[in-house]
Amino acid sequence: MKYTLLSLLAALPLAASAQATSVLPPYPASPQKPVTDVYHGTPVVDTYRWMEDMKSDAFQGWLKTQSTYAADALARLPGRAALRARLGELADSGESTGDYTVEGDQLFYMKRLPGKNQPVLWLRQGLGGTERALLDPNAIPGDPGKHAVDWMAVAPGGKLVALGLSKGGSENSVLRVLDVSTGKLLSEAIDRTGLNQYGVGWLPDASGFYYNRHPEGERYNKSAVYLHKLGQDAAKDTVQFGWEVSPKLKLAIEDLPYLHTASSSHFVMAQMLHGDAVDRSFWVAPRNGIQGAATSWRRIVTPADRVIRAALVGDVVYAISQKTASRRELLRLDLRDPKSKFKTVLPAGDSVLQTLTVGDDAVYVKALDAGVSKLWRVGTQDGKVSSVPLPFEGTLREIEPLKGGKVLLLMSGWTQPAQSVVVDVRSGMTETVSVQKPLALDTTPFKSQRVMVKSHDGVLVPLSIVSRKDMVADGQRPTILTGYGAYGITRDPEFSATRLAWLERGGVTATCHVRGGGELGEEWHQGAHILNKQNTVSDFIACAEYLIAQKITSPKTLAGTGGSAGGITIGGTLTQRPDLLAAAQSAVGLSDMLRMETTPNGPPNVHEFGTVTNSEHFKAMHAISPYHRVQDGKAYPAVIVTTGANDPRVEAWLPGKFAARLQAANPESYRSRPVLLRVDFEAGHGMGSSVAQRLDETADVWSFFLWQFGDAAFQPKN
Repeated sequence: MKYTLLSLLAALPLAASAQATSVLPPYPASPQKPVTDVYHGTPVVDTYRWMEDMKSDAFQGWLKTQSTYAADALARLPGRAALRARLGELADSGESTGDYTVEGDQLFYMKRLPGKNQPVLWLRQGLGGTERALLDPNAIPGDPGKHAVDWMAVAPGGKLVALGLSKGGSENSVLRVLDVSTGKLLSEAIDRTGLNQYGVGWLPDASGFYYNRHPEGERYNKSAVYLHKLGQDAAKDTVQFGWEVSPKLKLAIEDLPYLHTASSSHFVMAQMLHGDAVDRSFWVAPRNGIQGAATSWRRIVTPADRVIRAALVGDVVYAISQKTASRRELLRLDLRDPKSKFKTVLPAGDSVLQTLTVGDDAVYVKALDAGVSKLWRVGTQDGKVSSVPLPFEGTLREIEPLKGGKVLLLMSGWTQPAQSVVVDVRSGMTETVSVQKPLALDTTPFKSQRVMVKSHDGVLVPLSIVSRKDMVADGQRPTILTGYGAYGITRDPEFSATRLAWLERGGVTATCHVRGGGELGEEWHQGAHILNKQNTVSDFIACAEYLIAQKITSPKTLAGTGGSAGGITIGGTLTQRPDLLAAAQSAVGLSDMLRMETTPNGPPNVHEFGTVTNSEHFKAMHAISPYHRVQDGKAYPAVIVTTGANDPRVEAWLPGKFAARLQAANPESYRSRPVLLRVDFEAGHGMGSSVAQRLDETADVWSFFLWQFGDAAFQPKN
């Protein structure tokens, strides 16, 4: 590896620590206009309710003032520029790929080249053939690098691609259709299509497709599936399934509908996501019988069946169910027999079944076993189940079946850069392919380990720790602990080139796989669901205590992070155990659990966090809500709250209220433990953000942490 002077400097140990210093002026004013709500007889004061009028001049002005204050504070940290440069160097150490789709002998994928802000859509003829760029969002006129491909769906035959384009991280996708032969976009431009990452159903002859669209004035609710014929005015698209399509289907406003097709199938499968609930509903109908409200749908799965994934394979449906097994089983239903029932083809075992991918002669089931991916092959003709050998222990990021009993995989691990390989299922032979080129990085100095940490109730919680191999447990390692814990989502081992900028300085990163996630199956998710949500926070606290007890770090050199629903995790930790952390980041974090329900994304989340209309739910939500747990005069860690002005999922007023409340709790905290609100006015929830935006935020957050750890190179200047 060729080292630059900058990388050599970065590899040196952290500078001697001292007491963090501050030269900041007092916080900008945050007007207090208390509003009192009464929930089930309990009065709750909301001091910053006025911020919820997000389009008001008052809130926008306040947001800009806070953003300027934070930017000025971070600009005073002398080490930030070198850190940002190192992050950029690492980010551009090679190409990165994802979103693989195989159609015939064509491979479609997204690839980011060094120096590019956004990934580009590429096409490769055969795995070892020539490749060409199909669509470069970086070249779209107007604000270069701020457009992004949100999702894509390749048509049968591979001559067309439906995709969603948005700007500024808004996720406000406009559906476009790309002609593969010419690389040009067709006339289609359908707005309000940001939810199609869950599936666009192409007709077998590629003459049109089924797609999800939400009405004007809505974002996540009351959506329906429409049929679009190529070249047709979208205003003439006919509604086929979903909200208010048929009185026979009793739907909630948060139900998200999709129609799925398969070229070899005589059926169409309808899927309904019930907001953010894990379990889904499915229907089927003959392909030639899809006639909007007149369609005769046969319901094959209800929420009570606990199905999390299903796929149409010819005239057969395969489904992953957790009804009778927390770690799930694979079921099969033959649609050709109206009286048939689901039968088990892959019983539950030690691994947690996660996803399934359809091939010509098999379905591939990804599983999670002790923190690493496993892969099962189930033959669609003979029903034979076999384990697919993997080249190393890590995470399967992409699974694309090929002809001839082979499968294309993209894998990575905590310290293993992404690698694309082809595995011959029958022989077990593995061949590295050039789709994902190796990164020009030396990762041999680093290691990962997985330990089990006892939580408050005796439950053992997985904790993944990444560090240098020569790390000395001296209780002084600068450490970042992160956690999520919601929706049954797992935090799998995944390589990050930019993480090396922290590790090579002698730092440690750790991931606490808290309850609420799905690392250990549905029981793990339910262990921190609604009334049990405190367990998410308690698990995170236990992991922090473990890192301190093992003398990896200390409360003076430990920072905690949580994003989105993980805002509950980090917000709960810093309000309940502020003594454990020197600093914290709440990234686009959910902080006001009582008012989240009022946002466009509120109804879908009721399934995960509960509703204030239920007295028991309210008690549990109020007890853990970070915004409501802040106490005047209590000493909290330094906090950097980050948000995007275009965030459609956790609107900017939620992080804004939390930051304002923390500042008000200790108005003098700017002198030693500041609370900063960092706002990106060209970003949303993180989806669609450019590489430059991500690196800028990382540099700001890590510099903030190092400042609070007392690193001499990051103490602010006047």
